[in-house]
Amino acid sequence: MVAVGESLLQEAGAKGQEGFNDHHPRRRREKKWTKWDKIAVVSVSATHLLGFCGLFCFSWSRFGAALLIGIVTSLFGINLSYHRHLTHKSFKLPKWLEYSFAYCGVHALQGDPLSWVSNHRFHHQYTDTERDPHSPVVGFWHSHMGWIFDSSSIKEKCGKRGNVGDLEKQAFYRWIRKTYVIHPLSLAILLYSLGGFPYICWGIGVRVVCCYHATWSVNSAAHIWGSQDWNTNDLSRNNWWVAIMTFGEGWHNNHHAFNNSARHGLEWWQIDVTWYVVKFLQAMGLAYDVKLPTLVQREKMAIKS
Repeated sequence: MVAVGESLLQEAGAKGQEGFNDHHPRRRREKKWTKWDKIAVVSVSATHLLGFCGLFCFSWSRFGAALLIGIVTSLFGINLSYHRHLTHKSFKLPKWLEYSFAYCGVHALQGDPLSWVSNHRFHHQYTDTERDPHSPVVGFWHSHMGWIFDSSSIKEKCGKRGNVGDLEKQAFYRWIRKTYVIHPLSLAILLYSLGGFPYICWGIGVRVVCCYHATWSVNSAAHIWGSQDWNTNDLSRNNWWVAIMTFGEGWHNNHHAFNNSARHGLEWWQIDVTWYVVKFLQAMGLAYDVKLPTLVQREKMAIKS
């Protein structure tokens, strides 16, 4: 399947980015293992090991705990907070609610808000070029998870993280960055007190592994497989099965066409659970200044037949 994906990637690259290789030739570089890369390898490996152990201690209560925490951390934390709110400013929230949702994202174990938002803003700035932190142009597995273990490459490609000044001004996000490790450890202690080691296997291991690969599929699969409905001049795709796994994030071509839009599933049949939550918050008066693509913007980005 990956081999087929690489073939599709080459075809998509030829169609969507003519001349890419002429202007951005691939460069071979020697991997530099930094302290942070080694920490990432140990953390991701340990999480997968916990998830594997969870297969041998299944119970419906443990499954329910993993599902509940997964929804809170991925839907509210990563999608709604880290991505659509903090990165793209697709809507506004009261500060107490903004910080609450961002704190949920911390427990997804995908990094603190400053790092996550910085990487994603770089992704949109340099989409599917060699300066993109996680483009499948470099390789499927690199875009899926390999980039996480190559911090020096991101620094070489993108430079210093000077693109999150709006968040760095806020003491809350600086505090989260300094104390990041404490928070998932606190959750692990809580889970252990509720149900011992099996609850850690499910509440952290199984849950995080599933959410990891769902999120990572947006970077990899949603830049290879699917349809392109908008002229974004990149490899982004609308991928229905990635959208289902990620509460709507898989409508990725829509997102790259209108990255400030709070709604990714632009058609009625494009299921976007994260957008439904935003709409609910808006109806409750908690989300405001909600951004959506205008008719003029849609006409400008439409693929001309």
